[in-house]
Amino acid sequence: MLKTIAGVVLDMDGVLWKGDEALPGMTALFDHLNARNIPFALATNNSMKSPAEYVGKLAQLGVPKIDAAQIITSGVAAVEYLKATYPKDTSVHVLGGDGLKGLVVAAGFPLHYLERTPAKVVLVGLDMHVTYDKLCRATLLIRAGADFIGTNDDATFPTPEGLVPGAGSLLALLRTATGREPLLMGKPNAAMFAAALKIVGTPPEQTLMIGDRLDTDIAGAAKAGLKTALVLTGVSSRADVERAEIKPDAVYADLPALLTAWT
Repeated sequence: MLKTIAGVVLDMDGVLWKGDEALPGMTALFDHLNARNIPFALATNNSMKSPAEYVGKLAQLGVPKIDAAQIITSGVAAVEYLKATYPKDTSVHVLGGDGLKGLVVAAGFPLHYLERTPAKVVLVGLDMHVTYDKLCRATLLIRAGADFIGTNDDATFPTPEGLVPGAGSLLALLRTATGREPLLMGKPNAAMFAAALKIVGTPPEQTLMIGDRLDTDIAGAAKAGLKTALVLTGVSSRADVERAEIKPDAVYADLPALLTAWT
């Protein structure tokens, strides 16, 4: 399968790093792709950082010369949806990180801050500084009629200490508090993979998705026609693979194991 691969889409958290720690084989993977002139895109459901911030993180971890245009986040996908759907004066309330807020502002949308005024849209991503007050404000705005959009529905987020609540956990709370379902933007939705394929420029059947989550990376990529490789350094385990309806084309313990099979 690997011999037919002409392009690669990479997840980041749980594949390239956990927290601020690079995972084994990260730099070697980029060396492998660059040496063979294999184009790649980085596609993450994590909306806390902007593409430019991810470029900086990659450089700090030893991977320079990545262009922000090679990176798509669920926040980028959400803002593209906002641009296609709402006029520029639409008030957007963001429950999420500074990276997501920066993308909304850069797209020309005013951030909603005033507690007693309505917002047209509530956009929810992972917020590692979430408070009860923030959750209350988002709940009240959604219950008052604001459109409810989630960057992604990942229940957990991989860290060096283990799995912690992800954006999907915040969405689960807001679903319960509002009785509303969010419109979801990130993987496994087709828009993320279409955007990644546009960056890479290779046909789906010759493009490999390398991810750590069966329910987002693998299931979404398979439905989009990509080949799939699961690495066991993030969320999903071999036991999860046995139970999964959509299985990856290959499973590797980590990136070094994948590279050994590829060379």
